[in-house]
Amino acid sequence: MTASPLLQAPGAVVGEGLDAGVAAHYGDPMREQRLLSEGLAVVDLSHRGVVTVSGPDRLSWLHSLTSQQLTDLPPRTSAESLVLSPKGKVEHALHVVDDGERTWLTVEPGTAPDLAAWLDSMRFMLRVEVEDVSDRYAVLGESVDREGREGEPPTWLDPWPRVVGDTATYGPPPEEHPGSARRWREVIVPVEEVTAAVGDRELAGTWAAEALRVAAWRPRLGAETDHRTIAHEVDWLRTAVHLHKGCYRGQETIARVHNLGRPPRRIAFLHLDGSGHVLPDVGAEIRLGEKAVGRITSRARHHEDGPIALAVLKRNTDSGADLLVDGDIAAAQTEIVPR
Repeated sequence: MTASPLLQAPGAVVGEGLDAGVAAHYGDPMREQRLLSEGLAVVDLSHRGVVTVSGPDRLSWLHSLTSQQLTDLPPRTSAESLVLSPKGKVEHALHVVDDGERTWLTVEPGTAPDLAAWLDSMRFMLRVEVEDVSDRYAVLGESVDREGREGEPPTWLDPWPRVVGDTATYGPPPEEHPGSARRWREVIVPVEEVTAAVGDRELAGTWAAEALRVAAWRPRLGAETDHRTIAHEVDWLRTAVHLHKGCYRGQETIARVHNLGRPPRRIAFLHLDGSGHVLPDVGAEIRLGEKAVGRITSRARHHEDGPIALAVLKRNTDSGADLLVDGDIAAAQTEIVPR
């Protein structure tokens, strides 16, 4: 990807891993996090992919391919949907908003080419056109709880942790969920207008955005997911899956696990011992006694809660047990998806 112009801002330190190509922070991550939580800062997410779908059949077509009810999506109303494998594993997470003429999809960094190629292969005779426009459009993240309005750029408002449509929750109800305090949206702007769109607002890095996401128990593709992940394990049904919308690829797994069983793994929230002043690496092994029971999927330093993490554990791991991360970091877990 082309380097973001916002990397030229004073103090910018480039990120790594999933967030390579944009700033991890601008010199003061905790201050940036506080400003972001108060709605006073904006995050450069120009490394995210942007795919558009145009044509009169676009919404009904996307509805038939993905996990969410999209046929009646009104203009400037946000939705979240998943592309699943034939066996129900999560392959893509789509942030969906339609402007009345085109459907805009923002996706995780590096995934837009594969998504666009797969969608293009599924067009058949339908009146749709798919285009990867990641090189022409950039995404900015804001702590704002409002859909985009007519005349404004395409804007995706995060529904997390509401219960969207005919679905189910595997974690607490919205009124008891820590994510209910988090406001988040993505604004899609032409690349050449990124600096103007930021204006005189403060910049916050992805470290700040990730800390607020982890504290909200919000799953992220490529972090909380791997090649085996099904949506139930990370409580993704609540915002991204409609349980009675009809057939789509992977629907059988969604229905079977929901109706007949429990997911083989479960997401959990961890408070980490901060006395060592070192965060464990993503992927670090989690042990209960001598037994490996999971891995760290995301970790952050929160401006109020200190070192925190999300983890994917074996389902039968004792939800009341203290765990050990990376050999010597104590972790107290909060159950999200129950055993």
